[in-house]
Amino acid sequence: MSRPVKRSLTLRGHRTSVSLEDDFWQAFKEIAAEEDVPINLLAARIDAARGVEMGLASAIRLYVLRHYREKD
Repeated sequence: MSRPVKRSLTLRGHRTSVSLEDDFWQAFKEIAAEEDVPINLLAARIDAARGVEMGLASAIRLYVLRHYREKD
């Protein structure tokens, strides 16, 4: 697995960045395409649902993991 790379996102009009490994970033983009939503909107939904104790990158990783676990 690759090292995390900083990726830029816009959440509710504000720029932010998350550090994600290439595999998680690709899976995240694929999920957004499957759900037919822009990646920034999906990130905003994840951001709104996460608790303050969890970082956005971790929340995205868990979202990706849950998505693929639920497919089994």
